[in-house]
Amino acid sequence: MASSDALRGHVDAMLLAVLADGPVHGYGAVERIRERSRGALDFPSGTVYPALKRLERRGLIEGEWESSGRAKRVYRLTSAGTRALAEERSAWAATSATITSVLGGARA
Repeated sequence: MASSDALRGHVDAMLLAVLADGPVHGYGAVERIRERSRGALDFPSGTVYPALKRLERRGLIEGEWESSGRAKRVYRLTSAGTRALAEERSAWAATSATITSVLGGARA
C-alpha cells in the first residue's frame, strides 16, 4: 500500500476521477477507489468527506441529498470539475514520468 505521505495532495484528484464514472455518494466513492486500486487504497471517511466538501466549495463537484431509504448526499462532477480532472491527469502524467526516470536507475 502507498504511504499516506505519498498520497497527500492526490485525494482530491482521485475523487474527481471516480466521480467521472458517474454520480455517487461518499461511501460509494471510497468503494470505487478501493476497487480501482485493487484494495490497496482504503480511505477513512475522515479523509473523504472533508475532501468532498472542499471540492464542492471550489465548484468542482455538486452534491444533492437523495432519500431512497436512508438520506445520502450524492456527488457529481461539474464542468469545472471535468476540466480540473483533465489538468490533474496531465500534471500527474508529467510528475510520474519524471519520478520514474529518476527512480529507474543510473544510466551508463
